[in-house]
Amino acid sequence: MPRPDSQRLNLITLFFTLIVVMMGFGMVIPILPFYVESMGASGSALGLLMATYAVMQFIFAPIWGQLSDRYGRRPILLLGVLGNAIAQVLLGLSNQVWMLFVARALAGILSSATLPTAMAYIGDSTAERDRGAGMGLIGAAMGIGMVLGPGLGGLFAASSLSLPFYIAGGLSVLALVLIYIILPESLPADRRIAQGRLRGPQVAEMWSALFSPIGVLLVLAFVVSFGLTNFEGVFGLYVLEKFDYGPQRVGVILMVIGLVSAVVQMGLTGPLTRRFGETWVIRATLVISAVGFVLMTQARGFVAVLLTSGFFVFGNAMLRPAISSLTSRRASGGQGVAMGLNNAFMSLGRIAGPSWAGFAFDRNMELPYLSGALVMLVALGVSVFWLVADHPGEQAQVFQDVSSS
Repeated sequence: MPRPDSQRLNLITLFFTLIVVMMGFGMVIPILPFYVESMGASGSALGLLMATYAVMQFIFAPIWGQLSDRYGRRPILLLGVLGNAIAQVLLGLSNQVWMLFVARALAGILSSATLPTAMAYIGDSTAERDRGAGMGLIGAAMGIGMVLGPGLGGLFAASSLSLPFYIAGGLSVLALVLIYIILPESLPADRRIAQGRLRGPQVAEMWSALFSPIGVLLVLAFVVSFGLTNFEGVFGLYVLEKFDYGPQRVGVILMVIGLVSAVVQMGLTGPLTRRFGETWVIRATLVISAVGFVLMTQARGFVAVLLTSGFFVFGNAMLRPAISSLTSRRASGGQGVAMGLNNAFMSLGRIAGPSWAGFAFDRNMELPYLSGALVMLVALGVSVFWLVADHPGEQAQVFQDVSSS
């Protein structure tokens, strides 16, 4: 076990690395719609472009985790950050839609090594009593990156649409240097797994899990992820078409949305869940999300767009930790397995959400959000008829652990 001072430095290095990776991801969201539009592509192309990243993550994230067990955390982490830097630069250099797809696929393949390896590194190098705080640090880094990324992306895009990608690539190179100089290997050679076939997503296990006690919650995890990425996937094109907003305004809106999400998750979800129980929080926030989708189609100005999209995210932000918490408490086959399945179904939502949003946008620009409202209402019906409510007094400490990670 490393000394406290060196352990703290290692965690700070990981913290900065994840901020950089998530900031780069956040920068892409307000810019890609304008990139795609400048190349004459459709909403369907934008949706598929967003989904490409999620597909690659879904396939390769578990493989990178296994490779880090076999070869150590440090080389896989370095490869993931290097891949992120290369992919960002390639995005900046792209001048045709197919080049964007190549860059996004590469980003999904390589940068997906970063998060599971960072979590494994913390598991290796922290005492069990400190592990929750370490995982919370990862969650905080991701939140900060996703708040700062869209605002900075929109700001830098005022000079050039490609500039934010080069800046994100440069920050990744800085993180790469810090990891190389500062971060030691956390997994000794005698603890590595030298054998075993590499396995991607466990599709058969996912299908079987749908008929387990947590099956309904896994469906809801998919729906939550679908709803959020359905919103994000075409938001830039939506406000460009409807209000003629540029990257700066889109970046500001998404930054405010990120702040709302962070404040809600840190300050409201825990108290409300302990007071009313996860099941009732899930039902209430599904209603809020459905109403938020409809209200966004009625917005007629910048302030209205901010308020209605913020209202949607206010509800959606509480859904993920509440569902994860209930999944963890009702798991019968191990916490790690349950959380892995939860993340897998959320990944499927990140694939389906933008794919559908882009297709729907090309038919009618309001259709992604109206259909999103319908999906949320269907999920509400599922939660009412198939999700048994717990008594609020039965809430466990596990909620704090899940929401912090």
